[in-house]
Amino acid sequence: MRDARPAGTDAYALIVEAIDRGDYGPGDRLVESELAERFGVSRTPVREALQRLETQSMLTRDGRSLIVASLDHSQRAELYVVRTELEALAARLAARHATDEEVRVLRGMVAEDRPLAGDPAALARANRRFHRMIHLASHNRFLVQQLDLVHRSMALLASTSIGAEGRGAATIEEHGAIVEAIAARDEEAAGVALRAHISKAFETRLRLDAEAERG
Repeated sequence: MRDARPAGTDAYALIVEAIDRGDYGPGDRLVESELAERFGVSRTPVREALQRLETQSMLTRDGRSLIVASLDHSQRAELYVVRTELEALAARLAARHATDEEVRVLRGMVAEDRPLAGDPAALARANRRFHRMIHLASHNRFLVQQLDLVHRSMALLASTSIGAEGRGAATIEEHGAIVEAIAARDEEAAGVALRAHISKAFETRLRLDAEAERG
């Protein structure tokens, strides 16, 4: 089925969005002709997008086919190390540079997300929007670019840690602490709160992975 998209939409962005939504997960095969049909674009931009994604290690080769890459334990740990440092930096810079309007938007996001605590899929989407807002509030375009790459790689994780029991409500409370530190213009506290938030998410993911292997 073809996705309803405006003409001229970038094939690369469409494929990344589909992976991020979970339409394609680790190990799924991406077929050039099928993607072109789905997105209503020619095969040339799809081919170029697939090549770009392979270069970025979002896709990998399985014989002659391209499949969505998966991350092993070491790669996940490496990804979380980088994400933690960059996200903490974004929070510190947001505490320094965020406008009053951006702070109000962040507070509004926390309030709006509270009813989503029991809906992991919806909260995962809200979580991405929240972190993206902090990235933008850092007012550092180079940091935003690097965080975009990191979050693109996060899409290679087959599941969200938010789905763990109690993690939804905890995530929202952690978001609230981050926002209040930013609102107080406390750079150190904002960085610490964001770092603790990512650490809890990683710890939860490790526990889920261990339980899956045991099961």
